[in-house]
Amino acid sequence: MRGDGDGWSLGPDGMRHWGKFGAAGLLLRAPLAGGGVAVLLQHRAPWSHQGGTWALPGGALDSHESPTTAAVREAWEEAGIRPDDVRVRGERVTASAPSGWIYTTVVADTTEPLRTSRNRESTELAWVPEDEVADRQLHPGFAAAWPGLRAAPARVSPGDDEELAAALPRIVDLAEDGFLWLHSEPDGPGADARIVDTAAENPVDAVPSEAAVLALTRSQILG
Repeated sequence: MRGDGDGWSLGPDGMRHWGKFGAAGLLLRAPLAGGGVAVLLQHRAPWSHQGGTWALPGGALDSHESPTTAAVREAWEEAGIRPDDVRVRGERVTASAPSGWIYTTVVADTTEPLRTSRNRESTELAWVPEDEVADRQLHPGFAAAWPGLRAAPARVSPGDDEELAAALPRIVDLAEDGFLWLHSEPDGPGADARIVDTAAENPVDAVPSEAAVLALTRSQILG
């Protein structure tokens, strides 16, 4: 039933978290025209919990919803992002409580920084370059999770593989090895498809190792 998850989950220690069945948010990335990648952030309304901070569009799960369904719905309600424009790539449980409550971050991408439309829960929505996210006043929960959600950039030469070229740019979820933001680097006719390099000069938690990047397969890129 729509809305039956709205409410507080109370823990044995008296702590409360929003969402009777847990909560989820959408971490949506898009390529920037001049290169690089941006993340969609929501500036929370002053009246909301941790109002005035920046976080992800998100909210409570209803009883019938998966984290992905809820996160995509919340992005539509809070930011005007159409579900058909969202390409989900993975999930991470980024917070939990003794009550059994969990917060799931759903990781996704889209083809360009989409036009947004805020509701009353936001004072602003912004596409923020990934390397500038930590400069904002972040919601404490998102700030704690962000190092493990960052994506290392990697350039891919698709060669003559048109299917591979069409799949880029995109996020790839390497599970315990973290996330990659893959973008194409044309290498001329007849070149073999290959990973060119990574640009993670300042590694943070969960940024993939060079070995994990170089072991990336075509099926993972297309998956």
